[in-house]
Amino acid sequence: MAELAGLEEPKVRAVNERHGDDHGVNLGKLRALAKRLKTQQELARELWDTGDSAARLLALLVCRPKEFGRDELDGMLRSARTPKVQDWLVGYVVKKSPYAEELRVAWSADPDPVVASAGWALTAERVVKKPAGLDLPGLLDVIEGEMKDAPDRLQWAMNTTLAQIGIEHAELRARALAIGERLEVLKDYPTSPGCTSPYAPVWIGEMVRRQEAQATTSS
Repeated sequence: MAELAGLEEPKVRAVNERHGDDHGVNLGKLRALAKRLKTQQELARELWDTGDSAARLLALLVCRPKEFGRDELDGMLRSARTPKVQDWLVGYVVKKSPYAEELRVAWSADPDPVVASAGWALTAERVVKKPAGLDLPGLLDVIEGEMKDAPDRLQWAMNTTLAQIGIEHAELRARALAIGERLEVLKDYPTSPGCTSPYAPVWIGEMVRRQEAQATTSS
């Protein structure tokens, strides 16, 4: 904890706080520390239990994802109230857990929009990697009806799912584009030069263009 405190940078904290995060540790330095510590499950639990965001991020880098129980992961998500901790918990731990699908279903239907956003993040991942068994038209129905008025983090995860359906599933692309164009979610989101807009019609169009260009190059 003392070492983490020593990595605190006021400028980093100021930037993070604008995004809802409450730590000031450079993530490159945090990853270097995790590399030095290597995998330590008990240390990971102790770090998580401190409640400190930087310590929790470190915990997620040194843990063994498959050793957390289903209820343990559910409790961790509900206590992970900052975006970066939630993103890393879902991306680095839950996705590798044997309970990922069970939690995806449960979280997606949760009344807490922050918890629901984690379910939708897992759904977006499955749309890309394991779409078999998913009701993709049904997901588009829910997105069409609920995304426009959803709280920010839930809206972002739903929008990601919408874009991935449009990118990965050509038979649903026209509908995904139409939903994005009609709802205009994230249409005016500030995007840095060289980055792709999260506005679904632009995102879908750019990624499909890249796929087609790559296919042409490969052939």
